[in-house]
Amino acid sequence: MVIPYKHEPFTDFSTKENQEAYQEGLALVESYLGQDYDLVIGGERISTEDKIVSINPANKEEVIGRVSKASQELAEKAMQIADETFKTWRKVKPEVRADILFRAAAIIRRRKHEFSALLTKEAGKPWNEADADTAETIDFLEYYARQMLKIKDGMPVESRPGEYNRFNYIPLGVGIVISPWNFPFAIMAGTTVAAIVTGNTVLLKPASTTPIVAAKFVEVMEEAGLPKGVLNFVPGSGAEVGDYLVDHPRTRFISFTGSRDVGVRIYERASKVNEGQIWLKRVIAEMGGKDTIVVDKEGDLELAARSIVASAFGFSGQKCSACSRAVVLEDVYDQVLDRVVELTNELTIGNPVDRSNYMGPVIDQSAYNKIMEYIEIGKQEGKLVAGGEGDDSKGYFIKPTVFADLTPDARLMKEEIFGPVVAFTKAKDFDHAIEIANDTDYGLTGAVITNNRDHIEKAREDFHVGNLYFNRGCTGAIVGYQPFGGFNMSGTDSKAGGPDYLLLHMQAKTTSETL
Repeated sequence: MVIPYKHEPFTDFSTKENQEAYQEGLALVESYLGQDYDLVIGGERISTEDKIVSINPANKEEVIGRVSKASQELAEKAMQIADETFKTWRKVKPEVRADILFRAAAIIRRRKHEFSALLTKEAGKPWNEADADTAETIDFLEYYARQMLKIKDGMPVESRPGEYNRFNYIPLGVGIVISPWNFPFAIMAGTTVAAIVTGNTVLLKPASTTPIVAAKFVEVMEEAGLPKGVLNFVPGSGAEVGDYLVDHPRTRFISFTGSRDVGVRIYERASKVNEGQIWLKRVIAEMGGKDTIVVDKEGDLELAARSIVASAFGFSGQKCSACSRAVVLEDVYDQVLDRVVELTNELTIGNPVDRSNYMGPVIDQSAYNKIMEYIEIGKQEGKLVAGGEGDDSKGYFIKPTVFADLTPDARLMKEEIFGPVVAFTKAKDFDHAIEIANDTDYGLTGAVITNNRDHIEKAREDFHVGNLYFNRGCTGAIVGYQPFGGFNMSGTDSKAGGPDYLLLHMQAKTTSETL
Protein backbone atom coordinates (compact mmCIF):
# COMPACT_ATOMS: atom_id res chain seq x y z
CA MET A 1 0.00 0.00 0.00
CA VAL A 2 1.29 3.48 -0.88
CA ILE A 3 1.41 5.92 2.06
CA PRO A 4 -1.14 8.73 1.49
CA TYR A 5 0.30 12.00 0.20
CA LYS A 6 1.09 14.69 2.74
CA HIS A 7 3.09 17.74 1.80
CA GLU A 8 6.71 18.12 2.92
CA PRO A 9 6.90 20.31 6.04
CA PHE A 10 8.85 23.57 6.00
CA THR A 11 11.90 23.82 8.23
CA ASP A 12 11.58 25.76 11.48
CA PHE A 13 14.68 27.96 11.43
CA SER A 14 14.02 29.39 14.88
CA THR A 15 15.71 26.30 16.34
CA LYS A 16 19.49 26.25 16.75
CA GLU A 17 19.66 22.68 15.41
CA ASN A 18 18.06 23.64 12.08
CA GLN A 19 20.18 26.78 11.78
CA GLU A 20 23.32 24.68 12.22
CA ALA A 21 22.08 22.11 9.68
CA TYR A 22 21.56 24.88 7.10
CA GLN A 23 25.02 26.31 7.81
CA GLU A 24 26.43 22.83 7.18
CA GLY A 25 24.53 22.79 3.87
CA LEU A 26 26.09 26.14 2.93
CA ALA A 27 29.56 24.88 3.86
CA LEU A 28 29.06 21.77 1.73
CA VAL A 29 27.93 23.83 -1.28
CA GLU A 30 30.87 26.20 -0.83
CA SER A 31 33.22 23.21 -0.95
CA TYR A 32 32.20 22.43 -4.54
CA LEU A 33 31.73 25.93 -5.98
CA GLY A 34 33.32 26.62 -9.35
CA GLN A 35 33.20 23.05 -10.68
CA ASP A 36 32.44 22.07 -14.27
CA TYR A 37 29.30 20.10 -15.14
CA ASP A 38 28.82 18.07 -18.32
CA LEU A 39 25.89 17.54 -20.62
CA VAL A 40 24.24 14.16 -20.09
CA ILE A 41 23.02 12.50 -23.29
CA GLY A 42 22.01 8.85 -23.18
CA GLY A 43 23.85 8.51 -19.88
CA GLU A 44 27.09 9.72 -21.49
CA ARG A 45 28.84 12.74 -19.96
CA ILE A 46 29.84 15.22 -22.68
CA SER A 47 32.02 18.27 -22.08
CA THR A 48 32.05 21.20 -24.50
CA GLU A 49 34.46 24.12 -24.71
CA ASP A 50 31.60 26.60 -24.68
CA LYS A 51 30.29 26.97 -21.10
CA ILE A 52 27.38 28.65 -19.33
CA VAL A 53 28.84 30.33 -16.24
CA SER A 54 26.53 30.48 -13.22
CA ILE A 55 27.28 33.30 -10.79
CA ASN A 56 25.96 34.22 -7.36
CA PRO A 57 23.55 37.16 -7.84
CA ALA A 58 24.38 38.40 -4.33
CA ASN A 59 28.12 38.37 -5.07
CA LYS A 60 29.04 38.74 -8.73
CA GLU A 61 32.63 37.62 -8.06
CA GLU A 62 31.55 34.16 -6.93
CA VAL A 63 31.21 31.49 -9.64
CA ILE A 64 28.76 28.75 -8.65
CA GLY A 65 29.82 26.50 -11.51
CA ARG A 66 30.25 26.14 -15.26
CA VAL A 67 27.95 23.98 -17.35
CA SER A 68 28.77 22.65 -20.81
CA LYS A 69 26.64 24.26 -23.50
CA ALA A 70 24.79 22.11 -26.02
CA SER A 71 25.09 22.80 -29.75
CA GLN A 72 22.46 21.94 -32.36
CA GLU A 73 24.49 18.87 -33.26
CA LEU A 74 24.42 17.64 -29.64
CA ALA A 75 20.75 18.55 -29.32
CA GLU A 76 20.09 16.36 -32.38
CA LYS A 77 22.04 13.51 -30.79
CA ALA A 78 19.99 13.86 -27.60
CA MET A 79 16.75 13.86 -29.61
CA GLN A 80 17.69 10.65 -31.43
CA ILE A 81 18.61 8.91 -28.18
CA ALA A 82 15.44 10.11 -26.40
CA ASP A 83 13.34 9.01 -29.37
CA GLU A 84 14.94 5.55 -29.34
CA THR A 85 14.74 5.23 -25.52
CA PHE A 86 11.03 6.06 -25.64
CA LYS A 87 10.38 2.69 -27.31
CA THR A 88 11.44 0.86 -24.16
CA TRP A 89 10.62 3.41 -21.45
CA ARG A 90 6.96 3.65 -22.48
CA LYS A 91 6.63 -0.08 -21.74
CA VAL A 92 8.17 0.10 -18.27
CA LYS A 93 5.48 -0.53 -15.65
CA PRO A 94 3.99 2.65 -14.15
CA GLU A 95 4.77 1.24 -10.70
CA VAL A 96 8.47 1.05 -11.58
CA ARG A 97 8.48 4.60 -12.93
CA ALA A 98 6.72 5.82 -9.77
CA ASP A 99 9.23 3.99 -7.55
CA ILE A 100 12.08 5.97 -9.15
CA LEU A 101 10.33 9.21 -8.16
CA PHE A 102 9.80 7.97 -4.59
CA ARG A 103 13.50 7.08 -4.36
CA ALA A 104 14.56 10.48 -5.79
CA ALA A 105 12.32 12.23 -3.24
CA ALA A 106 14.01 10.28 -0.43
CA ILE A 107 17.49 11.22 -1.69
CA ILE A 108 16.56 14.92 -1.87
CA ARG A 109 14.94 14.77 1.57
CA ARG A 110 18.21 13.48 3.02
CA ARG A 111 20.12 16.29 1.28
CA LYS A 112 17.44 18.93 1.84
CA HIS A 113 19.62 21.65 3.36
CA GLU A 114 22.36 21.13 0.78
CA PHE A 115 19.91 21.72 -2.06
CA SER A 116 18.36 24.72 -0.30
CA ALA A 117 21.82 26.17 0.34
CA LEU A 118 22.60 25.76 -3.36
CA LEU A 119 19.45 27.75 -4.14
CA THR A 120 20.60 30.46 -1.72
CA LYS A 121 23.90 30.67 -3.58
CA GLU A 122 22.77 30.20 -7.19
CA ALA A 123 19.35 31.91 -7.19
CA GLY A 124 19.82 34.35 -4.28
CA LYS A 125 16.99 32.77 -2.28
CA PRO A 126 16.72 33.60 1.43
CA TRP A 127 16.62 30.57 3.74
CA ASN A 128 12.83 30.26 4.02
CA GLU A 129 12.28 30.73 0.28
CA ALA A 130 14.99 28.18 -0.59
CA ASP A 131 13.61 25.70 1.94
CA ALA A 132 10.12 26.06 0.43
CA ASP A 133 11.52 25.49 -3.08
CA THR A 134 13.21 22.24 -1.99
CA ALA A 135 10.08 21.10 -0.08
CA GLU A 136 8.00 21.73 -3.20
CA THR A 137 10.43 19.64 -5.25
CA ILE A 138 9.93 16.71 -2.88
CA ASP A 139 6.16 17.31 -3.04
CA PHE A 140 6.10 17.15 -6.84
CA LEU A 141 8.03 13.86 -6.87
CA GLU A 142 5.81 12.29 -4.21
CA TYR A 143 2.54 13.63 -5.61
CA TYR A 144 3.11 12.78 -9.27
CA ALA A 145 4.29 9.27 -8.37
CA ARG A 146 1.02 8.70 -6.48
CA GLN A 147 -1.05 10.26 -9.27
CA MET A 148 0.54 7.86 -11.76
CA LEU A 149 -0.47 4.91 -9.61
CA LYS A 150 -4.04 6.26 -9.60
CA ILE A 151 -4.38 6.61 -13.38
CA LYS A 152 -2.24 3.65 -14.52
CA ASP A 153 -5.29 1.45 -15.24
CA GLY A 154 -7.18 4.15 -17.12
CA MET A 155 -10.80 5.10 -16.50
CA PRO A 156 -13.89 2.89 -16.46
CA VAL A 157 -16.10 2.92 -19.55
CA GLU A 158 -19.22 0.94 -20.36
CA SER A 159 -19.20 -2.48 -22.02
CA ARG A 160 -22.13 -4.39 -23.58
CA PRO A 161 -22.90 -8.11 -23.68
CA GLY A 162 -20.40 -9.73 -26.05
CA GLU A 163 -18.07 -6.70 -25.94
CA TYR A 164 -15.31 -5.55 -23.56
CA ASN A 165 -14.11 -1.93 -23.69
CA ARG A 166 -11.12 -0.27 -22.06
CA PHE A 167 -10.01 3.36 -21.83
CA ASN A 168 -6.31 3.80 -21.06
CA TYR A 169 -3.74 6.58 -21.10
CA ILE A 170 -0.52 6.14 -23.05
CA PRO A 171 2.54 8.43 -23.13
CA LEU A 172 3.13 10.95 -25.92
CA GLY A 173 6.82 10.65 -26.84
CA VAL A 174 9.80 12.99 -26.50
CA GLY A 175 9.19 16.13 -24.46
CA ILE A 176 11.23 19.32 -24.30
CA VAL A 177 11.26 20.79 -20.79
CA ILE A 178 12.29 24.46 -20.67
CA SER A 179 12.41 25.46 -17.01
CA PRO A 180 12.70 28.86 -15.25
CA TRP A 181 15.26 30.39 -12.87
CA ASN A 182 12.85 31.62 -10.20
CA PHE A 183 11.91 28.14 -8.95
CA PRO A 184 15.02 26.50 -10.36
CA PHE A 185 14.55 23.30 -8.39
CA ALA A 186 10.79 22.82 -7.88
CA ILE A 187 9.46 23.80 -11.31
CA MET A 188 12.45 22.29 -13.14
CA ALA A 189 12.06 18.97 -11.31
CA GLY A 190 8.25 18.98 -11.27
CA THR A 191 7.85 19.54 -15.01
CA THR A 192 10.56 16.96 -15.73
CA VAL A 193 9.24 14.14 -13.56
CA ALA A 194 5.62 14.68 -14.64
CA ALA A 195 6.79 13.91 -18.18
CA ILE A 196 8.98 10.98 -17.09
CA VAL A 197 6.58 9.18 -14.74
CA THR A 198 3.92 9.16 -17.48
CA GLY A 199 6.29 7.22 -19.75
CA ASN A 200 7.82 9.98 -21.88
CA THR A 201 11.49 10.75 -22.43
CA VAL A 202 12.84 14.24 -21.82
CA LEU A 203 15.35 16.78 -23.08
CA LEU A 204 15.85 19.21 -20.20
CA LYS A 205 16.98 22.75 -21.00
CA PRO A 206 17.17 24.64 -17.70
CA ALA A 207 17.41 28.41 -17.33
CA SER A 208 20.92 29.65 -18.09
CA THR A 209 21.14 31.61 -14.82
CA THR A 210 20.50 28.53 -12.62
CA PRO A 211 21.85 25.40 -14.36
CA ILE A 212 23.85 23.92 -11.47
CA VAL A 213 20.85 22.85 -9.39
CA ALA A 214 19.48 21.18 -12.55
CA ALA A 215 22.76 19.31 -13.08
CA LYS A 216 22.60 18.11 -9.46
CA PHE A 217 19.00 16.98 -9.98
CA VAL A 218 20.01 14.91 -13.01
CA GLU A 219 22.57 13.17 -10.77
CA VAL A 220 19.82 12.42 -8.24
CA MET A 221 17.60 10.86 -10.92
CA GLU A 222 20.51 8.67 -12.05
CA GLU A 223 21.13 7.60 -8.44
CA ALA A 224 17.42 6.79 -8.08
CA GLY A 225 17.75 4.30 -10.93
CA LEU A 226 16.40 6.16 -13.95
CA PRO A 227 17.59 4.32 -17.10
CA LYS A 228 20.00 6.06 -19.46
CA GLY A 229 18.44 8.13 -22.22
CA VAL A 230 15.17 8.86 -20.39
CA LEU A 231 16.42 12.22 -19.05
CA ASN A 232 18.91 14.09 -21.22
CA PHE A 233 20.52 17.27 -19.89
CA VAL A 234 21.03 19.83 -22.69
CA PRO A 235 21.51 23.37 -21.35
CA GLY A 236 22.08 25.90 -24.10
CA SER A 237 20.93 29.11 -25.69
CA GLY A 238 17.24 29.55 -26.47
CA ALA A 239 17.99 30.90 -29.93
CA GLU A 240 20.32 28.05 -30.90
CA VAL A 241 19.09 24.97 -29.04
CA GLY A 242 15.65 25.98 -27.77
CA ASP A 243 14.22 26.93 -31.17
CA TYR A 244 15.81 23.90 -32.81
CA LEU A 245 14.16 21.49 -30.36
CA VAL A 246 10.79 23.28 -30.36
CA ASP A 247 10.73 23.04 -34.17
CA HIS A 248 11.99 19.43 -34.32
CA PRO A 249 9.59 17.01 -36.06
CA ARG A 250 10.20 14.34 -33.39
CA THR A 251 9.30 16.68 -30.53
CA ARG A 252 5.90 15.55 -29.25
CA PHE A 253 5.33 18.17 -26.56
CA ILE A 254 6.94 21.23 -24.97
CA SER A 255 6.62 22.01 -21.26
CA PHE A 256 7.61 25.63 -20.72
CA THR A 257 7.70 27.97 -17.73
CA GLY A 258 8.94 31.53 -18.24
CA SER A 259 8.11 34.89 -19.71
CA ARG A 260 5.04 35.74 -21.72
CA ASP A 261 7.06 36.78 -24.78
CA VAL A 262 9.00 33.51 -24.95
CA GLY A 263 5.89 31.44 -24.19
CA VAL A 264 3.89 33.05 -27.00
CA ARG A 265 6.81 32.50 -29.37
CA ILE A 266 7.07 28.81 -28.42
CA TYR A 267 3.31 28.37 -28.82
CA GLU A 268 3.48 29.90 -32.30
CA ARG A 269 6.49 27.85 -33.42
CA ALA A 270 5.05 24.63 -32.01
CA SER A 271 1.85 25.11 -34.02
CA LYS A 272 3.75 24.72 -37.30
CA VAL A 273 3.83 21.21 -38.75
CA ASN A 274 7.40 20.60 -39.92
CA GLU A 275 8.52 18.12 -42.57
CA GLY A 276 8.37 14.57 -41.24
CA GLN A 277 6.09 15.54 -38.34
CA ILE A 278 3.00 13.33 -37.98
CA TRP A 279 1.32 14.93 -34.94
CA LEU A 280 0.21 18.26 -33.56
CA LYS A 281 2.61 19.22 -30.78
CA ARG A 282 1.18 19.81 -27.37
CA VAL A 283 2.29 22.87 -25.39
CA ILE A 284 2.08 23.14 -21.61
CA ALA A 285 2.89 26.76 -20.72
CA GLU A 286 3.03 28.83 -17.55
CA MET A 287 3.87 32.40 -18.47
CA GLY A 288 3.51 34.98 -15.73
CA GLY A 289 1.05 37.26 -14.05
CA LYS A 290 0.00 40.69 -12.87
CA ASP A 291 -1.47 39.66 -9.57
CA THR A 292 -3.76 41.68 -7.33
CA ILE A 293 -4.67 41.72 -3.68
CA VAL A 294 -8.08 43.37 -3.21
CA VAL A 295 -8.69 44.86 0.23
CA ASP A 296 -12.33 45.35 1.22
CA LYS A 297 -13.34 47.90 3.85
CA GLU A 298 -14.85 44.95 5.76
CA GLY A 299 -11.54 43.11 5.96
CA ASP A 300 -8.82 42.60 8.57
CA LEU A 301 -6.55 45.52 7.67
CA GLU A 302 -3.48 44.25 9.54
CA LEU A 303 -3.82 40.91 7.74
CA ALA A 304 -4.20 42.85 4.47
CA ALA A 305 -1.00 44.86 4.99
CA ARG A 306 1.03 41.80 6.02
CA SER A 307 -0.33 39.76 3.09
CA ILE A 308 0.58 42.50 0.60
CA VAL A 309 4.13 42.85 1.95
CA ALA A 310 4.79 39.10 2.09
CA SER A 311 3.32 38.49 -1.39
CA ALA A 312 5.03 41.50 -3.00
CA PHE A 313 8.51 41.12 -1.52
CA GLY A 314 9.04 37.41 -0.83
CA PHE A 315 12.00 36.36 -3.04
CA SER A 316 12.23 40.00 -4.16
CA GLY A 317 8.92 39.77 -6.02
CA GLN A 318 10.40 37.31 -8.51
CA LYS A 319 7.40 35.01 -8.59
CA CYS A 320 4.76 34.83 -11.30
CA SER A 321 2.29 34.75 -8.40
CA ALA A 322 3.72 37.85 -6.62
CA CYS A 323 1.42 40.68 -5.58
CA SER A 324 2.34 43.62 -7.81
CA ARG A 325 -0.99 45.45 -7.45
CA ALA A 326 -2.96 46.36 -4.33
CA VAL A 327 -6.49 47.53 -5.03
CA VAL A 328 -7.87 49.01 -1.82
CA LEU A 329 -11.32 50.43 -1.17
CA GLU A 330 -11.03 54.19 -0.68
CA ASP A 331 -12.54 54.08 2.85
CA VAL A 332 -9.50 52.15 4.20
CA TYR A 333 -6.88 53.04 1.55
CA ASP A 334 -4.72 55.38 3.66
CA GLN A 335 -4.75 53.07 6.65
CA VAL A 336 -3.62 50.03 4.62
CA LEU A 337 -1.03 52.00 2.63
CA ASP A 338 0.52 53.56 5.77
CA ARG A 339 0.83 50.14 7.42
CA VAL A 340 2.35 48.58 4.28
CA VAL A 341 4.95 51.39 4.18
CA GLU A 342 5.79 50.79 7.88
CA LEU A 343 6.21 47.04 7.34
CA THR A 344 8.20 47.55 4.13
CA ASN A 345 10.63 49.90 5.85
CA GLU A 346 11.30 47.20 8.47
CA LEU A 347 12.47 44.66 5.87
CA THR A 348 16.17 43.85 5.72
CA ILE A 349 17.97 43.37 2.42
CA GLY A 350 21.37 41.81 1.78
CA ASN A 351 23.23 38.58 1.08
CA PRO A 352 20.74 35.74 1.72
CA VAL A 353 23.50 33.58 3.22
CA ASP A 354 22.78 35.68 6.33
CA ARG A 355 19.45 34.42 7.73
CA SER A 356 18.60 37.86 9.15
CA ASN A 357 18.12 39.27 5.63
CA TYR A 358 14.48 39.05 4.56
CA MET A 359 15.27 39.90 0.94
CA GLY A 360 18.20 38.95 -1.25
CA PRO A 361 19.19 40.13 -4.74
CA VAL A 362 17.32 40.02 -8.03
CA ILE A 363 18.63 37.39 -10.43
CA ASP A 364 20.98 39.27 -12.80
CA GLN A 365 21.99 42.56 -14.42
CA SER A 366 19.24 42.57 -17.05
CA ALA A 367 16.57 41.98 -14.38
CA TYR A 368 18.11 44.72 -12.23
CA ASN A 369 18.10 47.17 -15.14
CA LYS A 370 14.52 46.36 -16.12
CA ILE A 371 13.18 46.76 -12.56
CA MET A 372 15.05 50.06 -12.07
CA GLU A 373 13.54 51.33 -15.34
CA TYR A 374 10.07 50.47 -14.04
CA ILE A 375 10.83 52.35 -10.82
CA GLU A 376 11.60 55.45 -12.92
CA ILE A 377 8.30 54.96 -14.79
CA GLY A 378 6.55 54.64 -11.42
CA LYS A 379 7.94 57.98 -10.28
CA GLN A 380 6.20 59.60 -13.27
CA GLU A 381 2.94 57.68 -12.79
CA GLY A 382 2.43 57.73 -9.02
CA LYS A 383 3.92 58.64 -5.67
CA LEU A 384 7.00 56.78 -4.40
CA VAL A 385 6.33 56.06 -0.71
CA ALA A 386 8.97 53.39 0.08
CA GLY A 387 12.19 52.08 -1.46
CA GLY A 388 13.03 53.01 -5.03
CA GLU A 389 16.78 52.56 -4.69
CA GLY A 390 19.11 49.93 -6.08
CA ASP A 391 22.78 48.96 -5.76
CA ASP A 392 24.47 46.65 -8.27
CA SER A 393 28.07 47.24 -7.19
CA LYS A 394 28.54 43.83 -5.51
CA GLY A 395 25.25 42.02 -6.21
CA TYR A 396 21.90 42.98 -7.73
CA PHE A 397 20.06 44.53 -4.80
CA ILE A 398 16.87 46.60 -5.05
CA LYS A 399 15.00 47.92 -2.02
CA PRO A 400 11.38 46.84 -1.62
CA THR A 401 9.41 49.58 -3.37
CA VAL A 402 5.87 50.88 -2.92
CA PHE A 403 4.09 53.31 -5.27
CA ALA A 404 0.81 54.95 -4.25
CA ASP A 405 -2.03 56.71 -6.06
CA LEU A 406 -1.68 55.06 -9.47
CA THR A 407 -4.50 55.14 -11.99
CA PRO A 408 -5.81 51.71 -13.01
CA ASP A 409 -4.43 52.18 -16.54
CA ALA A 410 -0.87 53.07 -15.44
CA ARG A 411 1.94 50.89 -16.83
CA LEU A 412 2.83 49.77 -13.30
CA MET A 413 -0.72 48.44 -13.01
CA LYS A 414 -0.63 46.63 -16.35
CA GLU A 415 2.84 45.24 -17.05
CA GLU A 416 4.66 42.42 -15.29
CA ILE A 417 7.73 43.84 -13.53
CA PHE A 418 9.03 40.67 -11.82
CA GLY A 419 10.73 42.53 -9.02
CA PRO A 420 10.12 44.02 -5.56
CA VAL A 421 7.65 46.70 -6.67
CA VAL A 422 4.00 47.00 -5.64
CA ALA A 423 1.54 49.57 -6.99
CA PHE A 424 -1.46 50.89 -4.99
CA THR A 425 -4.70 52.16 -6.45
CA LYS A 426 -8.07 53.13 -4.93
CA ALA A 427 -11.44 51.55 -5.71
CA LYS A 428 -14.79 53.24 -5.14
CA ASP A 429 -16.51 50.03 -4.02
CA PHE A 430 -16.04 46.26 -4.17
CA ASP A 431 -17.44 45.86 -7.69
CA HIS A 432 -15.02 48.53 -8.89
CA ALA A 433 -12.13 46.71 -7.16
CA ILE A 434 -12.90 43.44 -8.98
CA GLU A 435 -13.22 45.35 -12.26
CA ILE A 436 -9.72 46.85 -11.77
CA ALA A 437 -8.30 43.47 -10.73
CA ASN A 438 -9.60 41.85 -13.93
CA ASP A 439 -8.35 44.66 -16.16
CA THR A 440 -5.17 42.86 -17.22
CA ASP A 441 -4.03 40.44 -19.92
CA TYR A 442 -3.05 37.95 -17.23
CA GLY A 443 -5.08 35.74 -14.89
CA LEU A 444 -2.80 33.82 -12.58
CA THR A 445 -3.31 34.55 -8.87
CA GLY A 446 -5.32 36.97 -6.78
CA ALA A 447 -6.38 37.45 -3.20
CA VAL A 448 -9.29 39.14 -1.46
CA ILE A 449 -9.16 40.33 2.13
CA THR A 450 -12.76 40.59 3.36
CA ASN A 451 -15.16 39.35 6.01
CA ASN A 452 -18.18 39.98 3.79
CA ARG A 453 -19.59 36.64 2.62
CA ASP A 454 -21.42 38.19 -0.36
CA HIS A 455 -18.16 39.72 -1.54
CA ILE A 456 -16.34 36.41 -1.18
CA GLU A 457 -18.95 34.72 -3.36
CA LYS A 458 -18.87 37.55 -5.91
CA ALA A 459 -15.06 37.25 -6.16
CA ARG A 460 -15.28 33.47 -6.41
CA GLU A 461 -17.47 33.90 -9.50
CA ASP A 462 -16.09 37.07 -11.08
CA PHE A 463 -12.38 37.45 -10.16
CA HIS A 464 -10.90 35.78 -13.24
CA VAL A 465 -7.72 34.05 -12.06
CA GLY A 466 -6.55 30.45 -11.90
CA ASN A 467 -5.68 30.63 -8.19
CA LEU A 468 -7.83 32.80 -5.93
CA TYR A 469 -7.16 33.10 -2.20
CA PHE A 470 -9.33 34.57 0.53
CA ASN A 471 -7.88 36.23 3.63
CA ARG A 472 -4.26 35.35 2.89
CA GLY A 473 -1.54 36.38 0.43
CA CYS A 474 -1.53 35.44 -3.26
CA THR A 475 1.73 33.43 -3.26
CA GLY A 476 2.57 30.01 -1.83
CA ALA A 477 0.45 27.35 -3.57
CA ILE A 478 1.14 23.89 -2.15
CA VAL A 479 1.30 20.81 -4.38
CA GLY A 480 -1.88 18.74 -4.12
CA TYR A 481 -3.60 21.42 -2.02
CA GLN A 482 -3.77 24.41 -4.39
CA PRO A 483 -3.14 23.14 -7.97
CA PHE A 484 -1.38 26.01 -9.71
CA GLY A 485 -1.84 27.62 -13.11
CA GLY A 486 -3.60 30.56 -14.71
CA PHE A 487 -5.85 31.93 -17.43
CA ASN A 488 -5.37 34.19 -20.45
CA MET A 489 -1.74 35.29 -20.96
CA SER A 490 -0.72 33.47 -17.80
CA GLY A 491 -0.61 30.26 -19.83
CA THR A 492 -2.54 27.13 -20.70
CA ASP A 493 -4.11 26.76 -17.21
CA SER A 494 -2.05 23.60 -16.77
CA LYS A 495 -2.61 22.98 -13.07
CA ALA A 496 0.78 21.91 -11.71
CA GLY A 497 0.44 19.78 -8.61
CA GLY A 498 -3.17 19.01 -9.51
CA PRO A 499 -5.19 15.87 -10.29
CA ASP A 500 -5.28 16.34 -14.07
CA TYR A 501 -1.72 17.57 -14.66
CA LEU A 502 -0.23 14.19 -15.62
CA LEU A 503 -2.94 13.72 -18.26
CA LEU A 504 -1.45 16.64 -20.21
CA HIS A 505 1.57 14.39 -20.86
CA MET A 506 -0.52 11.47 -22.15
CA GLN A 507 -3.13 10.60 -24.73
CA ALA A 508 -6.21 8.42 -24.34
CA LYS A 509 -6.63 5.14 -26.19
CA THR A 510 -9.87 3.15 -26.42
CA THR A 511 -9.70 -0.60 -27.11
CA SER A 512 -12.83 -2.60 -27.82
CA GLU A 513 -12.88 -6.38 -28.01
CA THR A 514 -15.81 -8.34 -29.39
CA LEU A 515 -16.03 -11.53 -27.38
